[in-house]
Amino acid sequence: MKYLANVTTLNYVSEKCAGCGRCVEVCPRGVFEMLDKRAAITDKDLCMECGACAKNCEFGAISVNSGVGCAAAIINSMITGGPPSCDCSDGESSCCG
Repeated sequence: MKYLANVTTLNYVSEKCAGCGRCVEVCPRGVFEMLDKRAAITDKDLCMECGACAKNCEFGAISVNSGVGCAAAIINSMITGGPPSCDCSDGESSCCG
């Protein structure tokens, strides 16, 4: 399941990657894969901003504002059954619209 396109706070700097593969191991959404002995992003829009990748990257190659933004709004809407709301819309459109 994808969330909202082009809103994740995930940032990856391949030059800092040492190729340990920890991000691939801990990401619950399969955002990372190993290519040419370095991590690569498969689909950034799969990221739900849980922060597991950044917390486990010893080389500072990954950053993400975990638990913020539209991914958190989508998760909260799934839990509550209501519409997504991340409080960043202008009141006229949906979450981050």
